[in-house]
Amino acid sequence: MNSELIILLLVIVTALAFDFTNGFHDTGNAMATSIATGALKPKTAVSLSAILNLVGAFLSVEVALTVTNAVIKIQNKDGSPKAEFTANHGRALLIIVLAGLIGGIVWNLLTWLLGLPSSSSHALFGGMIGAAMAALGTGGVVWIGHGKLDGVIGKVVLPALFAPVVAGVVAAVGTFLIFKIVAGVAERFTEEGFRWGQIGTASLVSLAHGTNDAQKTMGVITLALIGYSAGSPGSGGFLYWDNTHDIPLWVKFSAAAAIALGTFLGGWRIIRTLGKGLIEISAPQGMAAEASSATVILVSSHLGFALSTTHVATGSILGSGVGKPGAKVRWNVAVRMVAAWFITLPAAAVVGAIMWVVAAKIPGLAGPIVAFLILCALSGYMYWRAQQQKVDSNNVNAEWDDSSNSVVPADEKIAKV
Repeated sequence: MNSELIILLLVIVTALAFDFTNGFHDTGNAMATSIATGALKPKTAVSLSAILNLVGAFLSVEVALTVTNAVIKIQNKDGSPKAEFTANHGRALLIIVLAGLIGGIVWNLLTWLLGLPSSSSHALFGGMIGAAMAALGTGGVVWIGHGKLDGVIGKVVLPALFAPVVAGVVAAVGTFLIFKIVAGVAERFTEEGFRWGQIGTASLVSLAHGTNDAQKTMGVITLALIGYSAGSPGSGGFLYWDNTHDIPLWVKFSAAAAIALGTFLGGWRIIRTLGKGLIEISAPQGMAAEASSATVILVSSHLGFALSTTHVATGSILGSGVGKPGAKVRWNVAVRMVAAWFITLPAAAVVGAIMWVVAAKIPGLAGPIVAFLILCALSGYMYWRAQQQKVDSNNVNAEWDDSSNSVVPADEKIAKV
């Protein structure tokens, strides 16, 4: 077994680990409002979301192809593979992808620990961009592609700016209209009816999440396979892949399974912030927010935009708070979240660049292994920290503490003192 094959296997394992963190980090995008209003029990919600994420992962490959082709420049202008990515079974590209994935995972886990619903997508792209720039300079990134909406600017940055705004406006209008229509109807009837509606819209968001976020890991693994295969044309068995316009079937299955498993375990800290921290949400608001999120995500998946489902869901929830007359929105929590959005990509890029230096500059196979062990150590530490003040299915709906705005419920903080 050559060293490049070992690095490829490390990349695949790390990519699936990122997919797993993406699953539990983003469960709240679909299910936070349904859990907060009581439309679904917490464990029922995450189980349903996991199944639908699994199904959604097979419905499209447009976003996966965006990741494969629209971030790192893997081809020359004539379509031939870059020389630096064909040498030694694509070792240079494999190290860039490994370092980028580590950047994405570290940021995902840190924001999960803090209960901040930041973007897994931007964490991944930030890590990849940082690693590519450290290795190749700014010219190693596809900032603007051949089409008007290609490259990082068109496929990642612009959707990040517009998608949450569009989702928020749609949710605000929808919420306003809902409360106008049901004015005069007994609240207990509207709450019960809209809770049933929430189950349908939350399910649609989960399905949409699978069509967008699971695709990103598929694209990353395919990119690594292309790099590895470029140095060994026509050989390599099931690991050989040179098609930039499709995704291997085994990659689809493994990525779908990883994100479904992560979703099933539930990112309770993120769910709590989205369900309880932004607004005290009612069932009509929840249904409007989820319907808005699903619409924006599905349209973006169809167009191949690798948008942040977290940004969309948050925008929708805030919009539902604005749209309900007299609703209280915790803008200080929202500001913290938006601040995290702005630093996600550069922060993950810094980690990705540092990990590239570690993986590329330490000689031989030791570099990638050291980078992987650093990831394991950081992940273990953040998981340990989270266990000291747990948020789980038992306390995810506890009353929000406005004085601290901490994701950890007050009784849990007292218990650990």
